[in-house]
Amino acid sequence: MTRIELRLGDITTERVDAIVNAANHSLLGGGGVDGAIHRAGGPEILAACKELRATILPDGLPTGQAVATTAGRLPARWVIHTVGPVWAESIDHSDQLASAYRESMRVGAELGATSIAFPAVSAGVYGWPIADAARIAVSTVSRIVDHGAGGSIGVVRFVLVNAAVFDAFEAALAQ
Repeated sequence: MTRIELRLGDITTERVDAIVNAANHSLLGGGGVDGAIHRAGGPEILAACKELRATILPDGLPTGQAVATTAGRLPARWVIHTVGPVWAESIDHSDQLASAYRESMRVGAELGATSIAFPAVSAGVYGWPIADAARIAVSTVSRIVDHGAGGSIGVVRFVLVNAAVFDAFEAALAQ
């Protein structure tokens, strides 16, 4: 049975099999969670991302997709990079945000991960309203868990950067 947990903290310190990175299309690092993961994980993660770009992802990682690399110096085994959509008031990209969570869970299960930690994908610099981002994240992961499609994953942990984000995820989980 898979357990869904919430934690206030720094995702780069999580002792899980896989940490999900809210990456950008280039996979070459950036700000927010992406930059923190690249800094804490060291040059091994960037080297693995450059290899992906040189081989199977020459145009970068598409929105809503996920791919795994080494976790470098992080306490995890893998980093699962996913690209969430940029929020737009005039266009509904909810399906792409849900896909980022589904694809990350799929990659984690394929790796044989037993635990996975997620940030609030798209809820930072990409501007997604936090209550809606939390609803999509929790409902998507809950559906996967409820249908037994999480494979070996026994713990899904949302690691949230501040109290406001934590509260939004707590409210979404309570629904």
